[in-house]
Amino acid sequence: MEGTRGRILQLMVMGVLLGATVPGHRAIQTPDYDDTSTPEILNPSWMATIPDVYSLSDVTMPGTHNTMALYGGTLAECNSWSLALQLRAGIRFLDIRVRHAKGNLTIHHGISYQFAHFGDVLMDVVAFLREYPSETVLMRLKEELSGTQDIYNAVVRYINEYAHWDLLWHSREMPSMGAARGKLIILQDFTGPDLGIRYNSLDIADDWKVSSLQPEEVEKKWKSVSTHLEAAAVGNKNRMFLTYSSGASILAHPNALAQLINPRLHEYLTGYVGQRKRFGIVAMDFPGAELVQTIIGLNY
Repeated sequence: MEGTRGRILQLMVMGVLLGATVPGHRAIQTPDYDDTSTPEILNPSWMATIPDVYSLSDVTMPGTHNTMALYGGTLAECNSWSLALQLRAGIRFLDIRVRHAKGNLTIHHGISYQFAHFGDVLMDVVAFLREYPSETVLMRLKEELSGTQDIYNAVVRYINEYAHWDLLWHSREMPSMGAARGKLIILQDFTGPDLGIRYNSLDIADDWKVSSLQPEEVEKKWKSVSTHLEAAAVGNKNRMFLTYSSGASILAHPNALAQLINPRLHEYLTGYVGQRKRFGIVAMDFPGAELVQTIIGLNY
C-alpha cells in the first residue's frame, strides 16, 4: 500500500462509505479468527528461547496489518485486540499509520480516526519491552491520509517524548536476535534520515486489492499468500520476508475476507508443525490466538 495521492483519495472515498458495525453482529472467536476483545492464549515472552545468534530475518513471527484499526465500521476495522493485548498474544510486527497535522501524529485508517496518537503506541511498546526484555518489536511506520511526506521530525519528537532514543535499533543492518532484544525496530516507510531498517528493503507481498468475496477472487489472494510463504521458506536468510494475508474492497471487508483466508493460512501452516520452518513475518487481520501460536511454534 503505497502512500500515493491516488491511494489517499481511494482511502478517503472508502472512508465515506464506512458503516457502523453490523447490527446484531456477534463476536466470533475461533482458532484462526478472532474479533473479540481478548485473545484466548497469551505468548508474551516466546522470543526468550530463540538463540541469540539467529538473525532476526531467520525468525518466523506473527504480525497484524493496520494494527490499530479497531474502529470505524467493518470496512475500516482490521483488528479487535488492543495493542497491549496483541503484544502479549505474541504479535511482534506492527503496522502503524499516522496522520500528520501541525506536528501531531494521530492514528488513522483512511479518514477513520482510531482514538489514539503515536505516543500511545510508543508507550504501550515501551511498557511491554520493559516487562519482557527478551522480546523485540518491529514497527512499519507510514503516513496515512495527510500526504505531507514530511513526518520525520514529528516522529523523532514523539520518540523523545514518549519513549527514549536508545529504545531504537539504529542501523539499516539486520540484527541478530540477541542484539534485537529489548529494541523497537522501525521499518521506515517514510523519507528522512535513518531511524531503523528501510521498509522497502524487505521482500514484501501485499496484494491487498481483493475485489469481492467470490471464490475466484479469494483463491487469487490465497495464491499470492501461499506463493510468497513458499518463497520465504527457501529465500535469502539474510533478507526479511513479509507476507500480508489481509485484503479489502467495498465488496470484501477485512473481517469477511479474514474469515475465509485465516482458516486456509492456519491449515497450511499446521502442515509444518513439528518442523522448524522460516516464513518471516506473517501479517494478518483478526488472527485467532491458535493461529498466532502456530506461527510462533514454527521456530522450534
